[in-house]
Amino acid sequence: QVQLAVSGGGLVQPGGSLRLSCAASGSIFTLMGWYRQGPGKQRELVATLTSGGSTTYADSVKGRFTFSRDSAQNTGYLQMHSLQPEDTGVYYCKIRVGATDGRLHDFWGQGTQVTVSS
Repeated sequence: QVQLAVSGGGLVQPGGSLRLSCAASGSIFTLMGWYRQGPGKQRELVATLTSGGSTTYADSVKGRFTFSRDSAQNTGYLQMHSLQPEDTGVYYCKIRVGATDGRLHDFWGQGTQVTVSS
């Protein structure tokens, strides 16, 4: 069974930092992505990380967020600095894995709330 354990959300003041964690079990991921959905907004892609270590970031978070991994634990981390109110939203982790049948499958973790407010 593929399961994702997501943690790290919370309430932080503008300019503060949080680190989100997404630990995948049951399969080695080939791609992990962080998404977020702010109030009244569509879900958007925040950052991606491949199993090879390549990262991408949304323009809105470049220079402030860093996506890293612990390959041994099959865990991805989203380190968020200089958080602003517009970063507020529910953050979701998704992984893509290759099954033994050769097909790719996506799995979503539960959302974790990030609130940036004074």
